[in-house]
Amino acid sequence: MDKLLLIIKREYLTRVTRPSFIIATLITPLVFVLFFVVVGFIFSYESDDTKKIAVVDESSILKGALKDEKGIFFKFENQSIESLRRNFKSSGYDAILVLPPIGDLFSKDYIVYYYSNGQPTLDVEVHVKDRVSDALRDHKIDQLHLDRKQLEALNTSVDVEPEPIEKGGRDATSLTSAIGAGIGFIMGFFMYMAVFIYGTMVMRSVMEEKTNRIVEVMVSSVKPFQMMMGKIIGVGAVGLTQVLIWAIMIPVLMTIAQVAMGFDAEQQMKMSQGTSNLNPEDTQAMIIAAMAEIGNVNWWLILPLFVIYFLGGYFLYSSMFAAVGSAVGDDMGEAQTLTIPIVIPVVLAIYIMIKAVETPTSSLSVFASIFPLFSPIVMPAILASKPPAWQIITSVLVLIGTSIFFVWLSGRIYRVGILLYGKKGTFKEFAKWIFYKE
Repeated sequence: MDKLLLIIKREYLTRVTRPSFIIATLITPLVFVLFFVVVGFIFSYESDDTKKIAVVDESSILKGALKDEKGIFFKFENQSIESLRRNFKSSGYDAILVLPPIGDLFSKDYIVYYYSNGQPTLDVEVHVKDRVSDALRDHKIDQLHLDRKQLEALNTSVDVEPEPIEKGGRDATSLTSAIGAGIGFIMGFFMYMAVFIYGTMVMRSVMEEKTNRIVEVMVSSVKPFQMMMGKIIGVGAVGLTQVLIWAIMIPVLMTIAQVAMGFDAEQQMKMSQGTSNLNPEDTQAMIIAAMAEIGNVNWWLILPLFVIYFLGGYFLYSSMFAAVGSAVGDDMGEAQTLTIPIVIPVVLAIYIMIKAVETPTSSLSVFASIFPLFSPIVMPAILASKPPAWQIITSVLVLIGTSIFFVWLSGRIYRVGILLYGKKGTFKEFAKWIFYKE
């Protein structure tokens, strides 16, 4: 045990004291926040390009009014389309919009014509479609002598409000499923990234020590299995340290960036409501309800289980990455070939996780939440959906048992492959190494 602790300490301190680790740990949150700032700037950016469009309303549905918006200016003309096209260069217009007469009020199709030297930009096209569609609807209502209030009564918003079967049971809200899906997706994706990043880190570390022949010195005083476990645990501790630092730095830097940029959440909400039909009071109530629903999530169960699945998945996949690293030298191409069977379950798990978040009680979700190669990613994604206790217990026990088995199996491969030079490892060779005697 003392030797194992020494290996863990060495692996941990060697990595966390490297300038590259310190720089990456500090720079990554800054890059993340910078990305957030740039994306916010892009979405808040308004084009300085202006377009002046002549409107020929042959159908008279717009009644001489079309609202200007974001650099798009409309002017109604009484001239014919032929006259406007003939004098187009000297008119100062960028385009001509023609609304032909309506032949059939019951027709569901209506085509407007946009004359210009180029294609209409997406913002112009969307703006024209929306405004003409609204005006066309009003025009048809007037021409068909329909009652507006009766028509508005047909537009009914339907919400599904969950209610418990048993009296006194916890009353969920319509946001429960959405909040659970969001939390699940974040957790599942984090597991996916952790398995890839830190599993590959273990493999590269093993390959580096084998290539530098440092392992030959170390193996004289410790067993290969202790070396492998020390490396897996050490790298895992490095990963947890990095994640903890990021968990503290990113929210702090995000808050500083919002203050520095003068980001006003309320103002942004009002701006977004300007392009939607949501009532500001309804939107605010929805945000409050969402925050309350997040607070109602059973974090005391989800977070400990998340740690268990993180450790189980990490040990399971990292041991396999370590076995591959011990079987190859400095040939990264060969290592990538051998890691394909490891990567495939991880990639499949992320796709299954996406479906499991939508349908957490389906047969596929239940199977994937128990199958040990998928469960580290799938089960954290559906924990917020409250799977039954038997499913969670079975999944945890199967994952722990499988992780122990794969660590033992990888240790058998590691003890032979780490001291083998000049011979490429294959899956057939792996099978032989497992049964080699000490």
